[in-house]
Amino acid sequence: MTFVVPFDGAPRTVAALERAREFADALGEDLLVVSVIPQNNAAYARERGWLAAGEPFDMATVVTALREQVADIAPDAAFEYESCSRSVTANRIAKPVRKIAKRNGADMVFVGSDSAGRLTTTASSVGNRIATDSSYDVVLVRSK
Repeated sequence: MTFVVPFDGAPRTVAALERAREFADALGEDLLVVSVIPQNNAAYARERGWLAAGEPFDMATVVTALREQVADIAPDAAFEYESCSRSVTANRIAKPVRKIAKRNGADMVFVGSDSAGRLTTTASSVGNRIATDSSYDVVLVRSK
């Protein structure tokens, strides 16, 4: 089995990665973390803590920051990233995650949610778009 976790460092994605790591460790399965990075969008990267205030956009810096954060939470996880256009939409984030999940034969995708139990789909939800693919199960993880 392969477990996939979309990850941007937000508390909801940290919670999803922690839960997926627990499952992967308990079951002896592979864990793949996927980050989607909008190209040349320094404001987006700063909002997520990938870049320091005033630091210019640099893809290598962003990838290193994400890779280190993932390694702190799940040292045995594989890490992949995909870039997307500068303009951020839920579909531009979800589409590469779905593609990577399929390419790696994902059995489960762990999606962090701030609204689990209240509302699981919204117009801007990345999780909703990831859940549309029936080739894998989706685990909705509540953020702590």
